[in-house]
Amino acid sequence: MRPSYREPYPVTGAGVAVGAVTAFAWLLLFGLLGRDVPGYAWWTLFAGGLAWLVAAALVRYGDRGVATGVAIVTAGGWSIAAAIVAVRWAQSGDWPLW
Repeated sequence: MRPSYREPYPVTGAGVAVGAVTAFAWLLLFGLLGRDVPGYAWWTLFAGGLAWLVAAALVRYGDRGVATGVAIVTAGGWSIAAAIVAVRWAQSGDWPLW
């Protein structure tokens, strides 16, 4: 008889959704702290870094579905911030983060 292994915390759609909504709210709250494009970009990078640290801890010790949702939304939030910085840079010709 072969051994059967089960995932202790299987990835579920509900877990991914909870992680996604939580990360969205987290990035939104930190993004609102920025008063201009550089402030928004730096706050988003900082909040995303913290969110990814939490996602890494969740992958190791907790619910991998929630970690997946956090990671996906954080990557999307960073992409939006990068697009905003790129548009501002293209419009002004001056790098907006310094």
